[in-house]
Amino acid sequence: MKRSLPPGHPDHILLFDGVCHLCHGAVQFILKRDPTGHIHFASLQSEKGQELLHYFDYPDRGLSSVVFLSDGQLYTKSDAVLRIGKKLSGAWPLLSTAAQLVPRFLRDALYDWVARNRYRWMGKAEQCMLPTPQIKSRFID
Repeated sequence: MKRSLPPGHPDHILLFDGVCHLCHGAVQFILKRDPTGHIHFASLQSEKGQELLHYFDYPDRGLSSVVFLSDGQLYTKSDAVLRIGKKLSGAWPLLSTAAQLVPRFLRDALYDWVARNRYRWMGKAEQCMLPTPQIKSRFID
């Protein structure tokens, strides 16, 4: 279901696991490849992240996926990753379009495997990432 974000919110918001080192790396990757600043960020654990999940009636229990809110739609798992890729500079939009040819059940199976192992492979932070002053405007709170 398409739904407008509440007034005052940017059109593209990535909700990520704020204690996941892999997710922190992904946020840094996106920041470097989104020079126009289209994508904004909030951790899933934050008050704003929880508020947005509830606004879209999306269950947050046991959530092990990034959530991408874009133009009134909520995307998760591989769909979220590919939608984000289309907003980045360089070859990422083309690669994301090509990857959509892979059936979702296969893409999501790979996504779920990485999600299940991310803490073991990359570790877990004690607290959510704090943005630097240079990128603070990209994080909603």
